[in-house]
Formats: sequence, C-alpha cells, structure tokens
Amino acid sequence: MHATFNDLERARDQVSASSMGGAPFLISFGATLFITALLSFYLPVNQAALVAMFQGGVALPIAFWLERRMGSGPMSHDNPLRPLSVQLAMSQVVALPAVIVAYSLNPATVPVVLAAIAGGHFLPYAWLQRTRVYVALAVAIAVGAFLIQIALGTRAFPFVLFYMSLLYWSAAPFLYRNAARLRGTIQAAAA
Repeated sequence: MHATFNDLERARDQVSASSMGGAPFLISFGATLFITALLSFYLPVNQAALVAMFQGGVALPIAFWLERRMGSGPMSHDNPLRPLSVQLAMSQVVALPAVIVAYSLNPATVPVVLAAIAGGHFLPYAWLQRTRVYVALAVAIAVGAFLIQIALGTRAFPFVLFYMSLLYWSAAPFLYRNAARLRGTIQAAAA
C-alpha cells in the first residue's frame, strides 16, 4: 500500500513529536562539547581532541534520558519514516574516519571537522523535523566554525566547541516548541 501525502505529513509530525524535535540531543551534546572545551584548557591538545571525538558516548545516553524526561512519546513501529530517522541519526558515525584523519594530521583541527560533520548531519533534519531551524543551525555551525578556525588557527580548538555549544543551546528551545506544537496537533487529531 502506498502512503498518501497526508500519511507522510502525519508520519513527519510523529517523528518530530517523538524526539522533541531533537532538542534533548542538542542540549546534551551542547553540554558535553562545552565541558570538552573547558577541559581543553587543562589537557594537551591530543588528549582534548580524543575527548572531543568520543564525548558523544556520554552525550547520547543523556539525550535519550532527557528525551523521556521532556515527555516525548514513542514513535509508532509502523511509522514509514522510522528507518530513515534511525539512518539519519547514525549518519555521523560514518564520518568518524575523517575525524581520525584530522586527529592524525593535526589534533587541533578535530573541532572544526566535527562542526562540518554536524552541519551536514543537520541539513536533512530540516525536512524530517519540519523546521528551517535545522538549515540555519547547519549553515551557522559549518561556516562559523570554519571562520573561527581560519581566524584563530591552532588556538581555535576550545572556541569552536564553545561556539557549537552556544548554537546547539540556542536552537534547542525553538525545536522543542515546534515539536510541542506538532504533538498538540497529533493529540487534537486523535481526539
């Protein structure tokens, strides 16, 4: 059976409502990036770069916990966008080799590479989560981090991470409100 346009729109609404628009992920990753930036003032750059590369291992479980605490509901198992949602969420993992290459060439460039990957990762979420906030976030992260790196060179490490945190935390309330609005639409349609 083929999904109709309305089915697809409802599926997208449910994806956004069930993930709170991705706000919990931006909040938790923003926190771990911020902590990594602080640590970079005390650790040698190669150690700080390793922390930056793997801070997601701490951020991810916190994001899932926060998602539940924010009242997200589960995505239905028959949602046709479920596989796409999972694939988009995991897309950053395939970029790990680029981060490893950056680390091996110059550990100080790891944050700007992470920012470029995040920018590419966020673009498809504009469609999936039904908000242009992700387009603005993607462009601001990638371009801004690049400009910080160019301006500060090897001293850019913590400032790129602080910048990413600021953008993540700035976007989170807008994404949360959008998801809450879509959640209300879903509940009203079900009533």
